[in-house]
Amino acid sequence: MKTTLQSARIVAAAEIETPLGAMTALASAKGLVALWFDARERFADFGDVAEDEDRRNAAIEAARRWLHAYWNGDDPSAIRVPLDLQGTPFQRAVWAHLQAIPFGRTRSYGEVAAAAGRSAAVAARATGAACGANPIGLIVPCHRVVGAKGAMTGFSAGLERKIALLRHEGVLPA
Repeated sequence: MKTTLQSARIVAAAEIETPLGAMTALASAKGLVALWFDARERFADFGDVAEDEDRRNAAIEAARRWLHAYWNGDDPSAIRVPLDLQGTPFQRAVWAHLQAIPFGRTRSYGEVAAAAGRSAAVAARATGAACGANPIGLIVPCHRVVGAKGAMTGFSAGLERKIALLRHEGVLPA
């Protein structure tokens, strides 16, 4: 899958352990560019990016704090993670609306499409594609978007992780 991230100059990378597996964080000078599960194949086009072992990158450190709070059951929304979202105007509009979905809540693809200014019926698929292209997992919570009537549909990190995340947030029974 080609990504628009290739326009961002990656200055730091790190692996962050989570209860659902390691996530790879990539940052530019402006902020977090990516946070992915199973990311090696997704950012292979970037070549050799040194791990940010000294943890001096502010965006990656903010992402670590955010993830720590999230997994401890605290509200991470007060932790500001600088983001450098790379995408089309529609993708960025969808991602902005994803960030407004509160912890423990979901929205349908049609609701997100309507919030992004598109007809729900026409743009639900485009919204699904924008969610699938979301480069910053969890912090830009595409896992909170579900199909019509709450159906569990698509998640680039796998439906089992989406279900686990929604269980963690109390949306689904444990």
